[in-house]
Amino acid sequence: MSKKVNTYKELDEKQLMLEIEKLRRDLFSLKLAVVSAPPKDTTQFVKLRKSIARALTCLRQKQSGASGSIRG
Repeated sequence: MSKKVNTYKELDEKQLMLEIEKLRRDLFSLKLAVVSAPPKDTTQFVKLRKSIARALTCLRQKQSGASGSIRG
């Protein structure tokens, strides 16, 4: 697992929601910056969206009480 996923799992629900809002603001500001000038690193969009998805997944696991382990 990546370091970000482990970091998100260590946060509580309130901290996760704050992190998600921060990531969404970053994505929004990046979209606005594209209007004025082309981005140097276009992979930032993908990275931010994936980080938001990871944080949302951890938040939903905490809310549902799921352990998040892989069954196999």
